[in-house]
Amino acid sequence: MHYDVTIGIPVYQVENYIRRTMESVLSQTYPNIEFLVVDDGSTDRSLEIIRSLQSDHPRGNDIRIIEHNENRGVSETRNHIIDEARGDYLYFVDSDDMIAENTISLLMEQINMHYAEVAFGSYERIEISGERTLFQYPKSVFEESDAFANYVYSKYAGFQASACNYLMNLNLIRNHQLRFFKADFWEDMVFTLNLATIVQRVALLPDVTYTYLCRENSLSNSWNQDIIEKAKIVQYFDAVNILKDGSCGLRDKVYYPNRCFFAVLSNLYIICNVLKKWDYITPSFSSKELRDNLKYPVPFFDVMRFKQLRLRNIVLYMLGNLPSHICMLCIRCYAWIRGY
Repeated sequence: MHYDVTIGIPVYQVENYIRRTMESVLSQTYPNIEFLVVDDGSTDRSLEIIRSLQSDHPRGNDIRIIEHNENRGVSETRNHIIDEARGDYLYFVDSDDMIAENTISLLMEQINMHYAEVAFGSYERIEISGERTLFQYPKSVFEESDAFANYVYSKYAGFQASACNYLMNLNLIRNHQLRFFKADFWEDMVFTLNLATIVQRVALLPDVTYTYLCRENSLSNSWNQDIIEKAKIVQYFDAVNILKDGSCGLRDKVYYPNRCFFAVLSNLYIICNVLKKWDYITPSFSSKELRDNLKYPVPFFDVMRFKQLRLRNIVLYMLGNLPSHICMLCIRCYAWIRGY
């Protein structure tokens, strides 16, 4: 059956949340939607709950379930959704979050109105404490080549890193072979930032279409554990380093200096977190390991020719080339000054 939209939902061990999530996606006012669930080897009641909705809900016939025999991770699960989706457009929802009932209608309206390849909604984040944070875009439409990428890469921490809450043209994703790299952390940030480099027509909406719910044992709260595994933090570095490695083909782009700055600054903030949580991380990092993650993706000569953020890029470049113990001392001073 042909669908206008596929809502892709990776599922793993979420029996306490999946009914609420599924009911929010099944309540969409937009009529022509496939609800594609990929269960990533859950051993709890997640799949049982979804199957009950498949049997009893009025839109149950539009729920399609794919099962993994073993846990493969969220990246491979999302890639499986990209491969299997039957809709013209794809929208990801995490299995413990919720979306507004008019989410797909609003985003499809923007797609059709502006011939957009991607449409983003705004969202709210609810912390474990119950505190709510609203992340709201200005109403914007980008229609020129690289205009959206320029916007994204000029706003560090001002653009969503999640792969959820935007509707994207599925053929565009497939034709550019855009994939999630295998990791549990920031794989969605890399996907979204790489997406920005291949799209031209994009719409941003101030309407809050997504509610992101933090859980105590969720991946997003990995920094708040009593014991933090070094291997998990390494995945954050790996994600940023993929952005670095993918920068070489973008040297002719106006946003290239911003992308380099974004990547290295991200690693700087990870290092600040490592130093802050030093006593909880096992095994420990060496100063050299941390310093090496600040290495720049381009030679110093290229940095000197940047037309944007030249001074900031030079400072970061030099920081990554200091002796490791001096580099860490400088970062500690930076973190103290910023109250980090």
